[in-house]
Amino acid sequence: MTQDEARTIEDSDAPATVAIHQRDEAHAVAEAHEWNGAALAGRTVTINKPRAEIYAFWRDFRNLASFMENIREVSPGPGDVSHWVVEAPAGAKIEWDSRITEEQDGRLIAWESVEGSGLRNAGRVEFRDAPPGRGAEVSVTLAYEPPGGEVGKAFAKLFQKEPKMQARRDLRRLKQLLETGEIAVSQPPEHPVKG
Repeated sequence: MTQDEARTIEDSDAPATVAIHQRDEAHAVAEAHEWNGAALAGRTVTINKPRAEIYAFWRDFRNLASFMENIREVSPGPGDVSHWVVEAPAGAKIEWDSRITEEQDGRLIAWESVEGSGLRNAGRVEFRDAPPGRGAEVSVTLAYEPPGGEVGKAFAKLFQKEPKMQARRDLRRLKQLLETGEIAVSQPPEHPVKG
């Protein structure tokens, strides 16, 4: 296991067994696409809402922009294809089309970018019942080829736009939105205290 893989498991909100499963899933996707420089991300969050409700919210892809900071727009297209517009580091914009590759109503959505997309990526989101009275677990697993390879990954991390970091924040924002109806936003104080 590499240091990055260990960090992914260590930083996950999920039990180690779930994090290892997510890492293995992401590796399998990257290998199937022959993405040798792929970046991998896996995150899980427990949301105190019924699994079916969370799934329905996520499945309307237009909702993704309401809690994913870098998503500007997701537009459903013909069939199982959708068009994504994402803000990248330094104010750049990346667009691509994705298609659903697997779907189990209320349980799973898997996707991959179509050939020739601006960002080659694939992933899955799984919805599982949590222990009684705790709602549901939402697990997101991503594999993507960063534009510019390792340089692109380092640049994205510098500007906090790297999907591994973003996935954690976005899932927490989804939890806030679904449990409270809003997303907490921190603002700097109007008049900083001088010492």
